[in-house]
Amino acid sequence: MVRWRSGTVTTVRRRWAGAVELDVTLPDGARMRALAYPALVGDPEPGDRVLLNAGALLMGLGTGGYALVVALPDRLPADPPQAGDTRDAGHLVKARYTPLQPILLGVDEEASPHHARLADAETIDGMPVVTADLHSALPAVLAGVHADAPGARVAYLLTDGGALPAWFSRTLAGLAGHLAGTVTVGQAFGGDLEATTLHSGLLAARHVLHADLAIVAQGPGNLGTGTRWGFSGVAVGEAVNAVATLGGRPVGSLRVSGADPRPRHRGVSHHSLTAYGRVALAPAELVVPDGLGEDLAAAVTAALAPLAERHRIVTVPTDGLDAALRASPVGLSTMGRGLDADHAYFLTAAAAGRHAAGLLD
Repeated sequence: MVRWRSGTVTTVRRRWAGAVELDVTLPDGARMRALAYPALVGDPEPGDRVLLNAGALLMGLGTGGYALVVALPDRLPADPPQAGDTRDAGHLVKARYTPLQPILLGVDEEASPHHARLADAETIDGMPVVTADLHSALPAVLAGVHADAPGARVAYLLTDGGALPAWFSRTLAGLAGHLAGTVTVGQAFGGDLEATTLHSGLLAARHVLHADLAIVAQGPGNLGTGTRWGFSGVAVGEAVNAVATLGGRPVGSLRVSGADPRPRHRGVSHHSLTAYGRVALAPAELVVPDGLGEDLAAAVTAALAPLAERHRIVTVPTDGLDAALRASPVGLSTMGRGLDADHAYFLTAAAAGRHAAGLLD
């Protein structure tokens, strides 16, 4: 459960959209690096006492190396300016029934200016949607899209399999100005638009953000147990179904690696094979880049052969994609490996973006 700590802010370090990094000194003199979301808990300053949830940090889990600020108990933030007894500013509750549940304006609820537009929306009009199981694919897919379609409006749908606050992602903060907007769906929050489900989020991406193309992926910090089904990214198969249900064109960004030390993730990751082979009931276009090494290409071809009964396997040329990846406005990293250390992973994601951009013609 929760491992509580109390300490004093000694240093305010980096800031990015929605988040601030802190050094906190505990009563025994130990120091912890912590992360606060000012919209939830207020803006910490040196000298503030903070209450921390330190469990994931102490266990070395995927919090980015942070304890998380739960409260500034001696300097609580003011109430939001809107009245608290009406639904005029929204009533969408996310991270529901947890102590830090925020109440937000849903893009399609009655108080939203977009309600009328979305109330009867049924389709995303053939919009290509790239589905990926890791947040690290986002900038690579985007690089592939913009390599061929630099003016394309691309929306990102952040699902709730990883970090719930969009603010946790420094990648997302660095892509400001390169995306048409972010829609946080399910229990995730902090995007430009808030949606209850992936379906309503896709409709908002198309009809509110006027996206030409969308990318669906969970936030950073996915959950995995090393088993076939115990991985939050398996929901990428459900995303394929949602896209198809709404009349979109699902494009699968496969998790391909020749560098992952775990055999189950080399070639095509077993998670991609489960998501697209077992969970996705609708057909998608699964993208394989050309230019993979001979052994890796053979392993990928063999792994995808059973999926060809339902999906279309598409080989995409990769000329210019390496340059596009190296020009990314944010650093590329997956499981601690950068572009050169796991080139096949990022190249595959970029190829999916290129293929999706080609569907705009």
